[in-house]
Formats: sequence, C-alpha cells, structure tokens
Amino acid sequence: MTTLENRPNTALLVIDVQNGIVATTHDRDAVVANVRSLVEKARQERVPVVWVQHSDEELPKGGRAWQIVPELSPAAGEPIVEKLYGDSFEATTLESVLDELGVGRLVVAGAQTDVCVRSTLHGAFTRGYDALLVSDAHTTEDLTAWGAPAPEQVIAHTNLYWRFQSAPGRTAGTIETKDVDFRDAVMS
Repeated sequence: MTTLENRPNTALLVIDVQNGIVATTHDRDAVVANVRSLVEKARQERVPVVWVQHSDEELPKGGRAWQIVPELSPAAGEPIVEKLYGDSFEATTLESVLDELGVGRLVVAGAQTDVCVRSTLHGAFTRGYDALLVSDAHTTEDLTAWGAPAPEQVIAHTNLYWRFQSAPGRTAGTIETKDVDFRDAVMS
C-alpha cells in the first residue's frame, strides 16, 4: 500500500512511446499493441492515463520523432507530462498531476526499459508510490554495441528484479497486459 496519504487511486503511466524512441526497439509492434490495450482498458475502467513525453537534442519538441506513435493518442483531458531527464518525476509536473488525481499507485508501460522506464519506476518507488510494471508493455533498443545485454535480456532482467522489489509501506511487482485489472491493481 502506498505511503502517500489520501492517494487511493491508480493511474496508467505511459512513458515515451514516441516515434523517435520506439522506431527500432525490440518487439515494437507487440509492445505498442499492449500499451494500446492498456490505454483502452484504463479508459473503460475510468482510470486516469498519464502520458510522458521526452525531449532532447535528438527529440526536438514538436518534431516527428518527438510525437507519440500514431497507434496511440492521448484523449482530451488526459495529462501529458513533458520531461528532459530519464526519471519522469525529475523537474516535471508529474508529481502535481498525480497528487491532483489522488494517485498513489502506478501501472507503468513504455520505453526505454533500461533508461526512462527503470528511472521512473525507482523514482516513483522512492517517492512513496506503489509501482506495477507491465512486463510485456515495455521495450528498449539494441545497445549491444555499447556493451549492454541484448534487448530481450534487458527486458527480462528488469522484469525479474522489479518483481521482487520491496520497501516498507510500498509494493512493486510485474504483471502481464492480459492480467491488468485497474480496479484491483494487485501487485505480484
């Protein structure tokens, strides 16, 4: 249970599913389809969907690479948080958006697994949020040329260690897209 007081709600956090980020990621189409399924389910269950959009030199704000992929589109009124750093909480409006929505539990999906997804999960957890990673709804690109493991190994390892995260008063875990029930938001 979250350590944040008066924050009983759950939100779906969609991190950086942007053209320039997911263009060459592992299993891109399946992951985007899973994110789309999660977005549709959250909307049906009246759970807030919060979008995060990164910008930097390679992703200039407003450019095609910066745009959210065409298979997904934020609905009117769904918050879009713009960020410059890996952790979606760092120097952004995310905390105030979640506070306004009464959110203490996050269901997390997006890209890149080994950068922004991981940083945001840890950022949420250390700030007192429960954080559930959707194990088949995050992805990364192949960074083996720089010494990283293959993308499927990065994803599997992230799922493994996040499944067993624990801290006083907070829960973490992983779940597959097909098993997500936002009304329950059970951590496993």
